[in-house]
Amino acid sequence: QVQLVESGGALVQAGGSLRLSCAASGGTFSRYFMGWFRQAPGKEREFVARISWNGGSTYYADSVKGRFTISRDNAKNTVYLQMNSLKFEDTAVYYCAAGGYALSTGTVPYWGQGTQVTVSS
Repeated sequence: QVQLVESGGALVQAGGSLRLSCAASGGTFSRYFMGWFRQAPGKEREFVARISWNGGSTYYADSVKGRFTISRDNAKNTVYLQMNSLKFEDTAVYYCAAGGYALSTGTVPYWGQGTQVTVSS
């Protein structure tokens, strides 16, 4: 059983930057693909970014490509999401996810509890 705890959510102005962190425990972190999803008020949860087990491959939703960067530190059992050039529409609860290659499709065995990101316009 893998436990995921996100941190780093905050209120930030449009155009600003924020870095989210997700600390994992209870499993072999380096075996999992890791990802980030988000859910805005009144909308369904959507995929944001995914990184392979060794960090060699990343994949992003079109809406964040070029602005967000996912990375991981297997020595610290932590995955990060660096968010730059934030827009009002990036406002959402951001969830960390752990799973396999199909993570980006929403096949997610393990979820974090979420962290709120609010972008003021």
